Amino acid sequence: MKNITILAIGVVLHIDWVRVLRSHGCRRGVKFVSPVSCRKALSSREILLKNVELVQTLHGTEMPRRDFLRKSFALALPASMVAAAGPALAAVTSSNTALASSNYSLPIRERGSRVLNVRNFGAAGDGRRDDTASFQAAIDALPALGGTVDVPAGTYMIDALTSVRLRSYMHLRMAPNAKLVAKPNSSDRYQVLYVRKVRDVEISGGQIVGERDQHAGTTGQWGHGVFVHGSSRVTIRDILISKCWGDGLVIAGAVVWQAPSIPSTDVFVANIVSTNNRRQGLSVGYVRRVKVYDSEFSNSAGRDPQCGVDIEPESGNNAYQVLFENCLVRGNARYGMQLYKNSQGVTVRRCTVENNGSCGIVTVGAIATYLALNTVRNNSATGIFIRHGTRNCQVSQNTSYGNFSRAGAISRTPFSMSGWARRIERDILMTTDVSDVRITSNHYR
Repeated sequence: MKNITILAIGVVLHIDWVRVLRSHGCRRGVKFVSPVSCRKALSSREILLKNVELVQTLHGTEMPRRDFLRKSFALALPASMVAAAGPALAAVTSSNTALASSNYSLPIRERGSRVLNVRNFGAAGDGRRDDTASFQAAIDALPALGGTVDVPAGTYMIDALTSVRLRSYMHLRMAPNAKLVAKPNSSDRYQVLYVRKVRDVEISGGQIVGERDQHAGTTGQWGHGVFVHGSSRVTIRDILISKCWGDGLVIAGAVVWQAPSIPSTDVFVANIVSTNNRRQGLSVGYVRRVKVYDSEFSNSAGRDPQCGVDIEPESGNNAYQVLFENCLVRGNARYGMQLYKNSQGVTVRRCTVENNGSCGIVTVGAIATYLALNTVRNNSATGIFIRHGTRNCQVSQNTSYGNFSRAGAISRTPFSMSGWARRIERDILMTTDVSDVRITSNHYR
């Protein structure tokens, strides 16, 4: 049945290409990929069919999209975290990819001057006692104007079914050697830190470790490290998140009974590593103005989509104005980055997307996408795959090589070119139903 389905898709694609060729290869504002009938190398259509098969494996043919509100340790830590965490973490880092830091200023979040310490509220930090109630007591004890809750070095066991719930106007400031560890459970869903319908929140430092290795259940995909849920003016920085049953970090909207959903707005993420999570490093849903700098999303594996980054707005809403700059996305079981339907105004700039188990960057129905100055290399399938319904997409000044590695290595002399030709079919590929795709000068080797 699967072979019949793939053959049917191939026939449809062939018919589309024949129609395109008969109409001189393109319409105004539309770039088409034309087939090459006979040659030893893989043709564009063969590569496209292989990508389609991968997509079927990932989502199923015409499979309804999931609603992720209802339903390693790092390979390369940012230098500042390595220095802070000391030799124990430095020993597990890799230096084969060096990324310069972005030029940005941390946003100012509103909060009071009061400083409390979780140890003064009974937190043991000994890796045995449940410290959830102590964390919550410290947060709840902040005055109306808010303030800072300090978490000294230690291993704090957290009941992720209860969650540590952050309030407005606060900073959860964890020492570099502070570690929040989720207690093993069998639940379909949990979140270690929950940021729901609040504002002016900052989370910094330390580590959050999920319980995927000790999880007692087999179902579900929503066990998250940090869940930002319908909140505004949130900063998350300098944190290592790993081994969650679902995603390391989720930024999404909150459903409101008999009222419009609330997006998460003005969320700033910098210098985090989200690795070895079961579903995603980062999931982005209904949001406005999200910026992600100098971060790593790696080694997602275990439950589809298994992407480093998945932008997939829920409930018919959209993800608007999302920026990724100077990030590392690698080693994920499926795509490095997926920009799914209703992703609008997404920019991926100066990122390295490498060694993922399928495509590097995939767009599906995305609008106003800008992919520039990235290095996309050594991915198992196509480097950049621009798919169904994508429109107003620009691909500029990227460097691409070693992609579609599953078909074997190829040797070519480095070159730069604008537009699309079959010589870059491993690096950039488009389906026929995309529009206003502008491929300016990019670099290949």
